[in-house]
Formats: sequence, structure tokens, C-alpha cells
Amino acid sequence: MNKKLMIIAGEASGDLHGAALIKKLKNIDSSLEILGIGGDRMIDAGMIALFHIKKMAFLGLVEVIKHIPFIKQVQKKLINTVVEEKIKIIILIDYPGFNLDIAKKFKKLGRKIIYYISPQIWAWGKRRIKKIKKYVDRMIVVFPFEEKLYNENGINAVYVGHPLIEHIENYNFITKNELYEKFNLTKGKEILLLLPGSRKHEIKKIFPETIKAASLLADNFNLQIVVACADNINENIFYNLSNNKNYKIIKGHTYDLLKYSYFGIIKSGTSTLEAGFFQLPFIVVYATNFLTYLIGRLVVQIDSIAMVNILLEEKVIEELIQSEMNSENIYEKSFEILSDKKKYNELKDKLMMLKSKLGNSGASEKAAKIIYSILNEAQ
Repeated sequence: MNKKLMIIAGEASGDLHGAALIKKLKNIDSSLEILGIGGDRMIDAGMIALFHIKKMAFLGLVEVIKHIPFIKQVQKKLINTVVEEKIKIIILIDYPGFNLDIAKKFKKLGRKIIYYISPQIWAWGKRRIKKIKKYVDRMIVVFPFEEKLYNENGINAVYVGHPLIEHIENYNFITKNELYEKFNLTKGKEILLLLPGSRKHEIKKIFPETIKAASLLADNFNLQIVVACADNINENIFYNLSNNKNYKIIKGHTYDLLKYSYFGIIKSGTSTLEAGFFQLPFIVVYATNFLTYLIGRLVVQIDSIAMVNILLEEKVIEELIQSEMNSENIYEKSFEILSDKKKYNELKDKLMMLKSKLGNSGASEKAAKIIYSILNEAQ
């Protein structure tokens, strides 16, 4: 039996989910050999890295065009590895721009493609559903509405719940006092948390406007600013983007920060789900290259970009996107919540409903069992 698998993740959240999946697969069968693309977490869990996600952190049409020679090089290496190592099963984790393209190439080789953490096809519409139907053998999805949508379109999909639940349940929290002492935070001041993303080009767009607004909010509401820095980002990027140095940068304690902060200004993505889980009142910010944004507006079919709003089917969280994402608007929308205790508490109450939308714990184990059974069938 060939016990080799390939797993491809392309960003920080994929690395987190991929690592949990690898651990569960190794629990089922410790002799499995897993190769692919991931970050430090997936490598620590036992993956042999062909490329690190640090090199894959590009997003949007313009950024992708600039990286075409590198993308071709990565694809060639992955395809050669699959052929040489006789790998029969490839697991793709989110990262649709790259993963759906490489899925087409693997399919031509007759490989089985499993997709874990679905692309947001309900946002991108039929174009991606057609691609998935063509190239993907099994979808393992994390939201119940995704299973229904795929099955209605003739795609084999199974819902396992969201791995976020188990990540949080298994996380070893420190106390609020320990957090304050460890990072020399000011006692008696609540935290204004900034989560500006895990890609350099996003941070360059988002952080300068965010820190301007945050400085004013911190002064007005007696808050201290903390920037949660992704593992793959060098802290110096923040200091280079702003003259204001009146904030702390903290790595590796995002869940502690989400749990103990008073308010958040958070880049659209997985972090918005995490913030919602902890019932942290926040606003969503996002900006990218203008051409990328323009093309996105033409094809995206939903009004909200924040998963919290999509899951709760209501605009609970304020979203500031592209030109609307400026320091004045960030300040104004945050001020409206922070200056009105009733509004602040209502927001916390609405976020409480999110947990029920994320299912129960055990997504990674369920996904691993499905993958292992498919591996056995492929022999």
C-alpha cells in the first residue's frame, strides 16, 4: 500500500487547519508520509515541506500576475513529486486561486482530489462550482449550507463542522493577568486589538489607516493598542508603516488577545470568525489592489465579506472595504460602538449566536477518517 499523501495549504489559517488534520491522520496511521505546501505548524505536525507558505502569500489578480514564473515553478515541482512518489491522493485546503488550477493538472494524471475547507463558491458563483465538479472527487466542508449547495449541484460533499471549535477548545489559555504581565501591558487599560492580516501587501494597505484611527480611539476611550502579528510576518513591517510607535506587537497569542480584548479592528478572513466566537465587538476592514478589487466586485455575488455576517444572515458587523477603509471611517464606526454601551452589549449578544452555526468539535478527526478511507479505496 502506498501510504503517501500530498496536502496543499497557502495561508496561515490553512496551515492551522492542515496541522490539525495531519496530526489526526498520523494518529490513524503513523506510517503515513505527507508531503506538500504548508507552514511551521504543518511541518511540526509531520509534513515534509516542498514549499513554505511564506513564499505563497500572494492574493488577487495583479499579485498573481507578478508571481507567474514562481507559480509555474511550484506547480512543476508538485506534479513531478506526485509522479515520482506515486502519490494517489491530494488534499487541497482552501486557497482556491492556486488550488483549483493545480487540481486540473492533478486530475489529468488520474489522481483523486479531496478539498478540505471549501472555497467560497456561494460568493463566486457557478464558475467555481463547475470547476469543482470537474476536478474534485470529494468536498469536506465546514458549514452545513455548503454541503447542501454542493449536493444540489451533484458534487459529493460531507459536512464535518468547523475545525476552529477544536482549535479553541484545545488551546492552552493564559489568564488576563498573565497576558498583561508577560507583555508588560498597562494594568487598568483595556485592549484595542488590531488584526491587520498575514500577507505583506494587505498589511501595507490596511495598517497605516487602521493605526491612525486606533490612536485616536485609544486616547478617547483610555485603551491600549495591541497588534496581533501573524507568525509569518516580520514585526518591523508595522514600525516601517507608521510614525506612531504607541502600540505593542504580540506574536503567538492571538486567541488570548481575542478573549481578553475590549474591541477589535480586524481584517476580513478567518480572524473575523474567531473574534465572533469570543464575542469580541469589532469592525471589519479590507483593502487590496484596485484592479483586483474591481474584478472581484464584478464576480462576487454577495453583499457581505465578513463570514460572521454571512452566517448570521444579518449585517451584525460593520464592514469597511477598499476606499471606505480610511482612518476617518474606521474611527467613526468604532466610535459609534465604543461610545454607546447599549450598542456594544447588543453586538456581544448577537455574536453569541455564532457558536451554534459552527457545529461541534471533532472536524479534523472526521475529515482524517474520510481521507484515510479514500486512501484505502485507491490502493
